Amino acid sequence: MNALSDFGAATGVGSLPGTDAREAAKTATGSFEDFPFLPELPARGPGADMIGRTAGLLVELYARVEPSGWRIGDRPGRDTRRARSWLGEDLDALEEFTQDHQGPLKVQAVGPWTLAAALELRNGESALSDPGACRDLAASLAEGLRLHLAEVRRRIPGARLVLQLDEPSLTAVLRGQVKTASGYRTHRAVDRQIVESTLRDVLGAHADGPVVVHSCAPDVPFALLRRAGAAAVSFDFSLLTERDDDVIGEAVEAGTRLFAGVVPGTDTALSDPAGSVMGVRTLWRRLGLRPGLLAESVTVTPPCGLAGASPAYARQALAHCVRAARSLADNPE
Repeated sequence: MNALSDFGAATGVGSLPGTDAREAAKTATGSFEDFPFLPELPARGPGADMIGRTAGLLVELYARVEPSGWRIGDRPGRDTRRARSWLGEDLDALEEFTQDHQGPLKVQAVGPWTLAAALELRNGESALSDPGACRDLAASLAEGLRLHLAEVRRRIPGARLVLQLDEPSLTAVLRGQVKTASGYRTHRAVDRQIVESTLRDVLGAHADGPVVVHSCAPDVPFALLRRAGAAAVSFDFSLLTERDDDVIGEAVEAGTRLFAGVVPGTDTALSDPAGSVMGVRTLWRRLGLRPGLLAESVTVTPPCGLAGASPAYARQALAHCVRAARSLADNPE
């Protein structure tokens, strides 16, 4: 499951700037011939954002846009249809540019806990406030992901699919830091065992391939994600501290791949490729890990999506990820 062939040396996180599906697919596949991804274009508006896009995948649960955000409703409406239409456009474009692709291909969706923190119930409170709603949401998401992955597999039969679950709110859910609708209180922390078992159930939607869990928040719970079955963890490398060393070392030794977010996600002057991965090499030395393990264990990415970048910088950043990964492989020490 964590074999080198399951992943490429570099890839994107998910979102890209702009509104043109074909241009985005061309960028995502042209930048990463070995490990392309299905782009997301939130600039198109509600339904193309990460929450609305994943809400469109749900089975027998629907969501609509309210002034306060996405709210679970009784039936599919305009917002659901728009989310599904845009996803269809994105899949059409990806299919066009991956006709002969043989190898890993990444698709992204929001994970169950970030979705529960973001979606509102009829009373306006987050689904996180209701354990039954959380269970229903996770089951609906798992079934929706199974169908989605089957559709991608049908369109691009040569691809080995990698599923990425975006969980930026996971740490806040575990710590009881998700605010209530009023904004004056926070929802109670969810028991770690419930969080883990729910994640395990949703990760099981991709029984045929590896799952990456992505979070650009601080204090990513690496050990919990590993126990839940994540083959890889994607994170903002700049947020690591030395207190994360033990858990990172254990993850690598257990075969978990690290998607190290080291290339800035918004317009800036980029350092040379070797400089971008200097921190990864330093971490490796500090942990006493074998340099030869680096290329087998690390995929180079931006820390988060590139929706806030200019199109020119986004292309530059993705190309830089490839060069930085090559630098790691050529000079691991």
